[in-house]
Amino acid sequence: MSSEIDSAQLLSRASELIDLAKAAGADAADAVVVRSRSRSVSVRLGKVEGTESSESDDFALRVFVGQKVASVSANPGFDMKTLAERAVAMAKVSPEDPFVCLADAERLAKSYPDLDLFDPTDVPTDDLRETALAMEAAALEVNGVSNSSGSGASAGMGGMVLVTSHGFSGSYMATRFGRSVSVIAGEGTKMERDYDFDSRLYAADLDAPDLIGRRAGERAVARINPRQVPTASNVTVVFDPRMARGFVGTIAGAINGASVARKTSFLRDRMGEQVLKAGLNVTDDPLIVRGSSSRPFDGEGISGERMTMIEDGVLKHWFLSTSTGRELGLPTNGRGVRGGNSVSPTSTNLALEPGDISPEELIASVGTGLYVTELIGQGVNMLTGEYSRGASGFWIENGKLAFPVSEVTIASNLKDMFMRLTLANDIDRKYGVASPTIAIEGMTLAGS
Repeated sequence: MSSEIDSAQLLSRASELIDLAKAAGADAADAVVVRSRSRSVSVRLGKVEGTESSESDDFALRVFVGQKVASVSANPGFDMKTLAERAVAMAKVSPEDPFVCLADAERLAKSYPDLDLFDPTDVPTDDLRETALAMEAAALEVNGVSNSSGSGASAGMGGMVLVTSHGFSGSYMATRFGRSVSVIAGEGTKMERDYDFDSRLYAADLDAPDLIGRRAGERAVARINPRQVPTASNVTVVFDPRMARGFVGTIAGAINGASVARKTSFLRDRMGEQVLKAGLNVTDDPLIVRGSSSRPFDGEGISGERMTMIEDGVLKHWFLSTSTGRELGLPTNGRGVRGGNSVSPTSTNLALEPGDISPEELIASVGTGLYVTELIGQGVNMLTGEYSRGASGFWIENGKLAFPVSEVTIASNLKDMFMRLTLANDIDRKYGVASPTIAIEGMTLAGS
């Protein structure tokens, strides 16, 4: 991976695209170049299964003619004048959209911080292969592991160049390094699978291969000989941090302005009301140095700020882009992400802020319940809040993990679940969504 990424040429081409669009009849325009570079190696049972490498610079031009908009995309080498003329011609015959527009000029970032998102470390393909092999070997050494589902290591970078017709020009790049391994424990009909992984912006921050492999093997072995438990109501379910992150993602989806505008969120009428248990806070911060989902500006050229989306359980903000904000009568909060001819809001570094007790203390306080380490299916209705998903994990007995459990379903309504959360203090902020271990009282468990 090159230690120096020169975006000057891409900025120049994007600016030229804007000028050509204006000359072709556009009232306004923006141009984006999404740059990506990646290498990965996958292995299984000590042999390389695949080596992949990819590079791309994808151009997208969005043009506005009055309240009509169109977007076209192309790879390097395209004829810019033809592309600009085609985009304007498409816009002229498109239906009007009363909300689509560029961000207000006064909101554009005049400067933006260096968030230390780029690691110039060049990881050779041979090193990726050796890392993948080492992870798998460590996992297979765990007593009880019987097979491998594969191991992989990757290195890459991604970023964007953005130029608008009303004064914004900027770019940033971020690197990404990853390691993962999945193995099988047990034999015959009693086989169980589990995995472990790590993903960081800086290669030196990654967990060691043998540690990742050992954790994957131990997780798989712990699941051998699962039992079923009887159906019960009013069960306390504890989500381990891996599953809890997905649950926090559900919270983010419910407070996304696009869902609110479409009336597809069960929280759409709850602004200013208590939606989480009192004392709980959900934060979002795009400006964390070396943050997994940090960005110095969003897809419209606006620098976002740290926000407490839910404060003391009370809903304070939606995630907003300019067009979504206009539809809801609110200003953008710099959460826009470009996609095709639209900009949609999304979270950045999202966190359900932790509680004060250790996960061991939290589990002990439950007494009897279910500790979930895997969820199956997509049984979440964001319109009504109904929640029903297959689950596996461990039964909690006398405040401790007692035996593995599988083939159960947990169900409730997110409105109730949000009000019954208890949080541990073990938050890990290395990913774009962060959550501690969480316990949710009063769920229904469908078992044997």
